[in-house]
Amino acid sequence: MAENSKIEWTTHTFNPWIGCTDVSPACKLCYARDLSRRYGWADWGPGKPRKRTSAANWRNPITWDRKAQAAGERPFVFCASLADVFDNEVDPQWRDDLFALIRSTTNLVWLLLTKRIGNVRKMVDVMPRNVAVGATLANQEEYDRDRIKLHDVKREFQPLFTFASVEPMLGPVILDKFAPDWIICGGESGRTPREIDPQWARRLRDQSSHLDRAFFMKQMTGKKPIPADLLVRQFPHFRSLEAGKGGDR
Repeated sequence: MAENSKIEWTTHTFNPWIGCTDVSPACKLCYARDLSRRYGWADWGPGKPRKRTSAANWRNPITWDRKAQAAGERPFVFCASLADVFDNEVDPQWRDDLFALIRSTTNLVWLLLTKRIGNVRKMVDVMPRNVAVGATLANQEEYDRDRIKLHDVKREFQPLFTFASVEPMLGPVILDKFAPDWIICGGESGRTPREIDPQWARRLRDQSSHLDRAFFMKQMTGKKPIPADLLVRQFPHFRSLEAGKGGDR
């Protein structure tokens, strides 16, 4: 599933805007921040203006949706790799515009991954039906703090599924009954990455299986080869939607 994205667990990547602020230990070697500084896309940090992407870029999901409908497919769209949909410093109108786009592209499954899962219930009244919601949970502290918030989003908004990005995995993580439907695990990349212990990933894989959660091993530290027993790449099951019947609940 990598037609237009190098990220193995999605088909497309869409950035409605660029810019963010570091809020997690996982942000230490943020590739989005480094790329933005290198190419001058947007300043990073609190109080820095986020930069909305072009109208041409915003039309891309319309094209993906049309192609998906013709092919009878439901491709994944990761939103957003260079920003956070639930960033406090984003103009709320931009988020409204994004949700309108999501509602109009009913053949796409939109993956909204955030490091600010506590903001979702504050910022959303009605969630589009073709959305999955995820949280970055890089260590046990983040898991313990945020998995109930993600579960509350699931209960209130009933997204297609919930997911956790345990990437970069910064320590062992013990799951419980509130674990998301899909667990994505990965080591850190970039300069001087922090090492992932393969045993942490193996235990996460085994816990996911025990809890009947899908497990996806994305990469090891520095994109080293994944051990054969860890090369598990499962995708979540989710309900089907009638083509053309998206919109609100």
